[in-house]
Amino acid sequence: MSTIETVFTNARLADGSLYDISVVGGRISAITPAGQGGPGGTVVDLAGALLVPSFVEGHIHLDTSFYGDKWIPHKPCTNGFDVHERVAFQAQNMAQAAAMDVRARNQLDLCIGQGSVKMRSHVMVDGSVGLKSLETILAVREEYAGLIDIQLVAFPQSGILKSPGTPELMDEAVALGADLVGGLDPGSFDRDVNGHLDVVFGIAEKRGVDVDIHLHDAGTLGAFTIEEICSRTVALGMQGHVAVSHAYGLGDLPPEVARKIADRIASSGVSIMTNAPGNHNFPPVALLRAAGVTVFSGSDNIRDSWWPYGDGDMLGRAMMIGYRSGFYTDDELSAAFDVVTASGAKALRLEGYGIEVGAKADFVTLAAEHVPEAVVAIPKDRQVFKEGRLVARNGVVVR
Repeated sequence: MSTIETVFTNARLADGSLYDISVVGGRISAITPAGQGGPGGTVVDLAGALLVPSFVEGHIHLDTSFYGDKWIPHKPCTNGFDVHERVAFQAQNMAQAAAMDVRARNQLDLCIGQGSVKMRSHVMVDGSVGLKSLETILAVREEYAGLIDIQLVAFPQSGILKSPGTPELMDEAVALGADLVGGLDPGSFDRDVNGHLDVVFGIAEKRGVDVDIHLHDAGTLGAFTIEEICSRTVALGMQGHVAVSHAYGLGDLPPEVARKIADRIASSGVSIMTNAPGNHNFPPVALLRAAGVTVFSGSDNIRDSWWPYGDGDMLGRAMMIGYRSGFYTDDELSAAFDVVTASGAKALRLEGYGIEVGAKADFVTLAAEHVPEAVVAIPKDRQVFKEGRLVARNGVVVR
């Protein structure tokens, strides 16, 4: 029998009861009522703090954030929201920003400090930047390997068909170390849904990787694109391996239409990511979850060329999703929490996630009586553990 390395005593779990959590080799080896466990190694008394699984930062951009850098004023689009214009603004801002690796570290420290030790980041890979951004973020990922697990998506920010050489670069990016292949508004940006998806799913099939596509398109165009993604997912047997990020168009549809497409999404195993942005309609979280769709979340952009907001706190993101969704009951608040924890783990296909025997000892302690209170109070008094080792306390990374 393996020797217990650490026992976290008096941990309050979601049911309100106190337990002792034993950890061996970075995984939970036993969960026993407080005071009833056997002798162990190092004892960490959590003194009744709520213990929850680590947050899942399911959508972020480590290469384009200006967090920790000089303040860059937001520049509005000329006429409403325009992805092409925002991409141009981003290129201008990036040219005067601090070194990418420095900014990426700043953002990682921010997220880890808040309790996220699981992350999916999109990184620009296209004709405008080549593979330079990915190479930089790959090196930073290696540096942070003991603090956070990071999936990287090869993201064609300048389009696939409009940006010469991008299909080849995306394929090379996966060979270099990217974990997923991404896409961007096949209809409105590249103006060729089939051509765009041919490249994305072609690389995914060739390389055996998952897919995560940005989709900002509104209304029926967005809905049509989602249906096309669902069809390809099923045809290739990729259920559970495909995500659509943002999917704003789902928030534009009448309820009866939304329910019909929700059933289609659920049956195809496609996940939907939303960060509940303030200036857009966003996917109907409760409706999608009721249909069986996996809905997860992320910070998206933090203080970058798209908006100046973002604090890297996925518990705060759960509150925002609940607030904008009209969630008030304890069950609804718990659902908002699930979006940034277990559902995120499912969408990212994380192994060993949760507070259960055999799972990785990746968890966060919160000054709250239960999950619903944590969602509305967003307590900042936290400890963050990665495989049973303290990696952050009250927002500060411990090295």
